[in-house]
Amino acid sequence: MASSAAWMLWILSAAFTSPENAALRVLVRESSLEVVRGDVVILPCSFFTSSHLSRLNIIWTMAPLSSPDSPVQVIVFDHGQVIENPSLISRVAFAGLPVSADIFLNDTRVSDAGVYRCMVNNPPEAADPGIGELVLNVLEPPSLPVCQWDGDLELGGSVRLSCSVAEGVPAPDIRWAKVDPEEIPLPVNREGEFSGSVRIVNVSSQMSGLYRCSASNVLGTENCYINLSIYSTPDGPSGLLQAVLLTLAMSLLLLALLMLILWLHRTGQDGRRRGRKAEEEGCYNEIRYTPSLMKRSFV
Repeated sequence: MASSAAWMLWILSAAFTSPENAALRVLVRESSLEVVRGDVVILPCSFFTSSHLSRLNIIWTMAPLSSPDSPVQVIVFDHGQVIENPSLISRVAFAGLPVSADIFLNDTRVSDAGVYRCMVNNPPEAADPGIGELVLNVLEPPSLPVCQWDGDLELGGSVRLSCSVAEGVPAPDIRWAKVDPEEIPLPVNREGEFSGSVRIVNVSSQMSGLYRCSASNVLGTENCYINLSIYSTPDGPSGLLQAVLLTLAMSLLLLALLMLILWLHRTGQDGRRRGRKAEEEGCYNEIRYTPSLMKRSFV
């Protein structure tokens, strides 16, 4: 239907334009287009001419967005022959010859994005070809992100969580959140278009849990996860030495107390022995001298 309408417009233009005033006109109906990677897109380019089409010449070029001054040839129609860029064979073709210069791209790729120019020339009309221009953007969903961590998981340490994606147009939005036991968004440090990180300092046991990185754009969201377990390590060498010294000191103190108790016990036994001996000697003397005294009393 579109091709028939363009053909009728060409006939009307040819009928009501005098040869001496003939001028080729090119019209690109869209200034920019978007397509999802892998889909088919039609790049429109209409032209109006009053001359016969036997010498019609159409050239499509594309300049990558990253190199706008380095266009490459996409497809050419010249004197009835179509010539395709070897890298685009089977992916590019004219869609409306000879009444339009529309082309289509199938199995689109991110590398297809760029500034496309449609140049039409049909002698003997204007010597300079008419030119139309449009921008093609190829959208791409985020690839699966890669989550990594580095740092010290010991209590009081510092941990860095990083997340990066390899693909995504427009560039994915990177977000981090702690999701266990409840979701808590975390501030993200962007590191270029395709990565973002989070730094956690002075970690504690409450920071253990599941962390999620989300990479999102208009075409979807992909996630990756990291499970952090914060732990405490045994005492280091200095702590161990302190423990040994404390144990030794306590042992010496207990030993001293034990020796003191034994000494006191032994001293008490010796005192009791001396007391019993004195008592025995006193009794012996009493028994020994009593008869003499008795004897004296009877003399």
